[in-house]
Amino acid sequence: MRSQGLRHVITHLITPLLMCIGMGLAYMGAFVAPEPHHLPVAVVGSGPQAKVFAQTVKDTAGDKLDVRTVPTRSAAVDLLNSRDITGAFVPSGRTPELVVASAASDMDATAVEKVFTPVAAEQGTALKVTDVAAPVSDDPTGQGLFFLLIAVSIGSYASVAALGAAGGALRMRVRALLALGVSAVVSGIGALLAGPVFHLAHHDLTTLWGMAWLYSAGILFIGVGLHTFLKRWTTLAMMVLFVMLNFTSSGGLFRPDLQNGFFGTLHAFWNGAGFVEGARSLLYFGSDGLSRNVWTLAAWLLLGLAVTVIAAVYERSKTARVSAAPARATAEPALEAREEEAEQDAVEEVEETVGV
Repeated sequence: MRSQGLRHVITHLITPLLMCIGMGLAYMGAFVAPEPHHLPVAVVGSGPQAKVFAQTVKDTAGDKLDVRTVPTRSAAVDLLNSRDITGAFVPSGRTPELVVASAASDMDATAVEKVFTPVAAEQGTALKVTDVAAPVSDDPTGQGLFFLLIAVSIGSYASVAALGAAGGALRMRVRALLALGVSAVVSGIGALLAGPVFHLAHHDLTTLWGMAWLYSAGILFIGVGLHTFLKRWTTLAMMVLFVMLNFTSSGGLFRPDLQNGFFGTLHAFWNGAGFVEGARSLLYFGSDGLSRNVWTLAAWLLLGLAVTVIAAVYERSKTARVSAAPARATAEPALEAREEEAEQDAVEEVEETVGV
């Protein structure tokens, strides 16, 4: 009996151990050693001298930089606002200038400055750095949106665990309505944090709330649907999808050009990246690129609705099969079923605690 209990405990330790491995691999793989990887920059100028200089910078940096030339400084600023480049170097014999948009990524701006500061020093001049899109003073590093993402994500996937543990006996329609309501509350909390509490958003707070709702609802519907099939493994699946792969690829700390190709690929379509980049577009870049990120969030919500519908159909067919079976249940099997259900609920409560 004692060995059976020990086996039971060890079995349920698998989930936190897998979380430990997954979080270590994801976070350390994404954040420990950031290096420029095809970081897009521009050299301002159209003559042969500018082209030779750009090629020299490219040859020196190798794969770390993708260097292009643009004819004018204003054209370079347009590329910064559309986030096609991370910095633009304006050569000058007296005061060479580096133009950046740190609201797009403070780390990218710092990386570009490290590249061009020695270039200016070799010419015997100091580098002038101009920031054409700086974050608000309440969020000087621009990373507040990443921590907002974390808050909304935790509120969403932890609510999935609660709905699974406490609402498993409810009909899918009721759980879906609860998910809809919870997502509105979670996104509302996010909007309050971003606006009145920490002042990350000085305008367009209603639109930011709408984006947070799309993001949260997508997570909740995916989780509610998956719980039908995964049961107590749902929390682990949600951690993989919306923490390990999501936070690391969101671009909140490091954009893809400072990470390896795996996280850069996820950044192109993952929902966390859609939220962070969409919020940046809304708050700092005149909504340039916002529609694409909103469509990314909408696609994840549609995926969640599809998973929920599939789960509802599965549960309905399962109920129909049980109802059609011969009525030969006895008191003992009924008791065993209730005990198994109670044990399952207890396990899910543990998983919920670990997940949060």
